[in-house]
Parts: sequence; C-alpha cells; structure tokens
Amino acid sequence: MTCVVLGGSRHIIRLSEEVRARLDRIIEKRLPVVVGDANGADKALQEHFSSKGYRAVEVFCSGPAPRNNVGRWPCRSIATEAEPGTFSFYAAKDRAMAEQATVGFMLWDGKSAGTMVNVWRLLQQRKTSLVFVQAEKTFIEVRGPGEWKQLLSLASAAALADIQKKVRLERTSETNELPFTAELAAVQ
Repeated sequence: MTCVVLGGSRHIIRLSEEVRARLDRIIEKRLPVVVGDANGADKALQEHFSSKGYRAVEVFCSGPAPRNNVGRWPCRSIATEAEPGTFSFYAAKDRAMAEQATVGFMLWDGKSAGTMVNVWRLLQQRKTSLVFVQAEKTFIEVRGPGEWKQLLSLASAAALADIQKKVRLERTSETNELPFTAELAAVQ
C-alpha cells in the first residue's frame, strides 16, 4: 500500500489551496501518512489533517517526545546519539520516515536544505517525490536526476551550498555509495 511521507520548510506556515487539495485527495484515498514534528510545514500539515479528523497519520520525532502532535496521533520516537538540535539529530527521524514511505510530498520554500535532503533521500531509495515549490506555485515530480537537477536550478547559490553541505553530512551516515550526488555539483 502507498504510504506518503510529508514534510517541508519551517518557513512555510500556511498551506496553499493547491496543497490542501492534494492533501484532501490523500484523505479521500485513505492513504497512510507519516509526518515530522517540526514547526512550519510539518505543523501546518498536521493542522490540516487534524481539522479533517483524519486518523491515518503517524508523527515521527527524534528523541523522546514530539515538538508537535496536533492530532494526538501515534508517534514514533527515533533514538539517536546525535547532539539534540543539530541537523544530524533531526535527520534520524527523516531517514526513518523515508524508509517507511513509498512516496514523498514536500513543500519547499526555495531555500530549505533540509527539505531538499529529504527529496534526495527518497531519490536514493528510488522513490518518487512531489515537491510543491512555493515561490513558483508549481509542482515538480522528482523521479530521477533530471528532475532533481531542475529542482536544484531554482535554488540560490547560497541554498545550493547549504544543500550540498547537508547531502555530504548525510552521505557520511550511509554505508553504501549513493548515485546522483554529481548532479548536485553540476548545477553550481
């Protein structure tokens, strides 16, 4: 069965009409979803599902307790040795969500490296992501390196540098060689 991982930029605090319509289709299809516990997009997504009374939601968090669990859904706490509050700390739950899901739906503000690393993680697992690019008010389906490169072309030089730094951090936590990393460098 399809399981959707949801996430996005912490700077996105309101969901557009286009995004709400996609979420309502997830509800209509009764697809299970996994979502993080951060402020911003995670919390906005949780608020939408809670307002609809949707129960097929699981919240993931790093450490012992979620920062947000609006609908009081089941929560999966991911243990990590990483320093609380760091990228590596929160990446533990993001990796677990990517493993659990079969497809991703991400909300990107054009700057958030964490959101892009989540898309990259799914791509490494040969899973498709649908990315809503807020500034463009458009959806980009990322199935392979071509779409990944298209998405990266929308980022500023500073955002690209941050994405590359975080992808490198992620690669140090992996045991296998991951494809598509050259695509990141190719657009700089």
